[in-house]
Order: sequence, then C-alpha cells, then structure tokens
Amino acid sequence: MPVVVILGAQWGDEGKGKITDYLAAKADIIVRYQGGNNAGHTVVVGDTTYKFHLIPSGILYKDKICVLGNGVVIDPEKLIGELDGITAQGISSENLRISDQAHFILPTHRIFDQHSEDKKGEAKIGTTGRGIGPAYRDKVNRSGIRLGDPRDPVLLRQLVATHFEEHAQELIDVDWTIDRMVDYLLHTYKRLEPYVCNTPALINDTLEKGGNILLEGAQGTLLDIDHGTYPFVTSSNPTAGGACIGSGVGPTRINAIVGVAKSYTTRVGAGPFPTELFDETGALLGKYGHEFGTTTGRARRCGWLDLVALRYAMRINGITHLCITKLDVLDSFEEIKLCTAYCIGEKEFNDYPSQLSTISQVKPIYKTLKGWCKPTSAMRSFTELPSQAIAYIARIEDYLKVPVVLVSVSPERTANLIRQNIWP
Repeated sequence: MPVVVILGAQWGDEGKGKITDYLAAKADIIVRYQGGNNAGHTVVVGDTTYKFHLIPSGILYKDKICVLGNGVVIDPEKLIGELDGITAQGISSENLRISDQAHFILPTHRIFDQHSEDKKGEAKIGTTGRGIGPAYRDKVNRSGIRLGDPRDPVLLRQLVATHFEEHAQELIDVDWTIDRMVDYLLHTYKRLEPYVCNTPALINDTLEKGGNILLEGAQGTLLDIDHGTYPFVTSSNPTAGGACIGSGVGPTRINAIVGVAKSYTTRVGAGPFPTELFDETGALLGKYGHEFGTTTGRARRCGWLDLVALRYAMRINGITHLCITKLDVLDSFEEIKLCTAYCIGEKEFNDYPSQLSTISQVKPIYKTLKGWCKPTSAMRSFTELPSQAIAYIARIEDYLKVPVVLVSVSPERTANLIRQNIWP
C-alpha cells in the first residue's frame, strides 16, 4: 500500500507528465493534488501526443482511477473541454473522479485575474490570467464555491449572492448576474456530476485494501506560494506538504517523494532566475528543448542547471528519488555548465536565499564539464550513454546526495533510462 509523490523540483515544466505516466503503470489511483488549468503535462505515445491541463496523465491507462483532489481549483468549462478532447482521441473518462471539496474557478475569477494583472503594469508577475489566484483567494477567505455545492440549489444561490456582494466593486460593468451564474454552475455541474465524489474516502479506502497511490503535483517547488520566489509564484503548494493537504492522505502514509528536474533550467513568466542565459546558448537550449508552455504557448526562459536551487528543493520536499529529463537537449554542447554556488560581491554561499531582493542580486558560480556531442535520444539503457553524460549525472548526484533513478532522453514514452525502481 505505498504512496508515492511526484513533483517538480524547479519552476515547473520539468516533464512531470511523462514521468507520471511511467509511474502510473503500477498505481491504482493517480491524484492531482493542487493547482488549476495553468499547468500542462505532455505525453508522447508512438506518433500521438497527448496534452493534459487538469486531468492526470494516468488517464491513458484504462484500469486506473484518476482523481482531481480537494486541493485543485477547477474551471468547469475548461475541464469539460478537456474531457471532450480526450474523448476525441479515443481515451475514456470513465475512471475520472473529482473531489466534491475542490473549488470552482468562476468566470468572474478569470475577469478579476486579468484586471489585476493589467493594473500592475510593469509589476506584473506573469500569471496565466485563468482565474486560479482569485479562486484560491475566495477559498482562503471562506467564501468559495465547491464542486459539491450545486447539489443544493438553495445553498448554491446563497453562495453566489455572497460572491457578488463581496466583489461588488470588481463586478461593476461586468456582464454577469446572480441568476446567470447560478444557471451556469447548475448547467456545468450536470455534465460533471457523474465524476464528483468524496475522494479522500476513495483514496484511503484503496490504501487500506493494499492499493498503490500516486500523488501528482502541478507547477514546481520554486513556484510554491510559501517556499517559492514570492511573489512570482503560483497560488497553491506544489511541494510535498501540499500533497497531503490536497489529497487527504496523511504524511505517515508516504513512502517515496520523487523530484523531477530538467538537465538544465527553465522558467515561464517574471521573477528572478540566477542561471538565465541571454546569449546564443540560452537561445539554443530553448530551440533544442522546444521550450514553449503546454498551456500558454509562451516561450520559456532558459539557463544552465542550478544545483543550489535544486538542493533547496531536495530539502524542502524531502525528495528521496530524482528524475532528470531532457538530457538529450544537451547533446550538441561542447561544454556544459553546472551552477554549484552563488555569490554577492566577494561572498560565496550555497544556500538558496529566502528573500526576493537577495535572489535578484546573486551571481552564479559555475563548474564547466566537457560535453558528449553525441545523440542520446535513441538510447534505452543508462550504460549506453556517453561517459561524459554519465559523469554529468554523477556530478549532480554527488552534489545533491540524492540518487538519480531515471533519465529521460526524448519525449517518447519509452525513452526512460531506468537505474532504480521507485515503487517500494
């Protein structure tokens, strides 16, 4: 009855969907535990590419239950659209379950989000404008509307009326009324109702029967609302602590915490990025890695692998296993750099700063390694890798004191070089 958590160890976009798909093969339930449709996971199976925004990528397995946990915020229109999309690709949604404690993203939340970013001007933090932040704001303010609330239309109307009352100033000149919002929620709920249930009970019942549970995070550690580069962060907790809160699984149940990191570093949106490259090398990383957001299509900022930030992620999450993705993106570089420390002026240190002002000032200190200049995307065993690539992985392990158990060398589903089993 093991529980495995999989999460991003950088700023998101690490390739978690592919690793989740690999781990899901031995899971009974795959749970997405936080975030909204601002995340994107991609899985390539043969000639077919599947893109997921809310639904766990484990839905590709016919015999797996996929759960949107209580920590997720759900835009019903986007979820219905995603359900229609996977159906068109021949994927059944029969085994999807949605927590009745998860919160709705309302159409008004999207409006609030977009207006808020517009007002900030140059101080924008780079949100996706999908209403995720405002939905979490209402949740914390104890005035959110949850997926189970439309079961009681009288209660639902009261909650919607409260929403309009509390946000009266933000709703001036907005083309939404209480009646229209109630009708909208009742209509979309009717489509989602077959999936809505008490998911913590489902998950824990499965555990007690000896089942395997995979808890899947969205975004990454450095976007965590508490532990990320605040305020340039998401509105939830992608870190391991959030896995318990957003799923209803107690911490003593967790057996392994799997961190996923690229062989280099990327970031979408604004905020500090110590190893960001503004030269041809950075452009080549973006080109070779096809670094555009699955959800937003925005180009990602690129830089060398930051081991200081990765060590911070190891400690914050208690990561027990590390997966390195996109190793093949480095195939053409004659020299590859690893950031092993930071400096400000003459002061050198290797602890990730807690304050934005400090992070913004740091300069990376690099160790330069020889590249392998040989294609790796067709390799299917770790021992096939060039010696320089193996040395690169060894240097990461030596610095972090965490085993690299899987190395991914292409988007293809089978392109995982397995070094150690992850499931206990």
